[in-house]
Amino acid sequence: MSVTTPYFDQLFAGNDDPWAFRQRWYERRKRAMTLAMLTRPRYASVFEPGCANGELSYELAPRCDRLLGCDTAAAAVGLARNRLLGFPHVHVQQSCLPAQWPTGQFDLIVLSELCYYLDRDDLGRLIELAVESLAPDGQLLACHWRPTIDGCPQTAEQVHGMLQEHLAMPLLARHHEDDFLLDLWGRDGTSVATLEGLR
Repeated sequence: MSVTTPYFDQLFAGNDDPWAFRQRWYERRKRAMTLAMLTRPRYASVFEPGCANGELSYELAPRCDRLLGCDTAAAAVGLARNRLLGFPHVHVQQSCLPAQWPTGQFDLIVLSELCYYLDRDDLGRLIELAVESLAPDGQLLACHWRPTIDGCPQTAEQVHGMLQEHLAMPLLARHHEDDFLLDLWGRDGTSVATLEGLR
């Protein structure tokens, strides 16, 4: 069974940064590596489900023309909206995924610390929806904490295994370490150097 909204509501009750995204060097470093993994300097349209309080969204915003973030917790949505006030091209909404997946097409979908909260059926459906909404040259980035999280139906290894199995697109970049997995898939497997005429 997927983790439900009350779990996240409780995390944000009286705490505007329950995972210490702003304070921990681990989190700041991981965000920097996530951004460095992206093979394009800019994307037309980005979707970040599970955006929490908007810390990663804040760093994705300058890299795109349009950013949609969502979270299941109302408090998180409010915090993210406040964090992103300076970016008129960013919209944050409350959604429960995969049931409330947005319409539209995206050049980049960022699944950061989200998918292990979903059971296998819900994750399978989320992957289907992500593939359907990716642009013809779209990319999907996934980043997940490796240690087991109490109450989560899946591990990072299970999540990234399912993504690799069902995305059916080239793996563009990969960084795995003891703490987290970070993978980028894309419909176009051309390398950055090749795109710039260096190869």
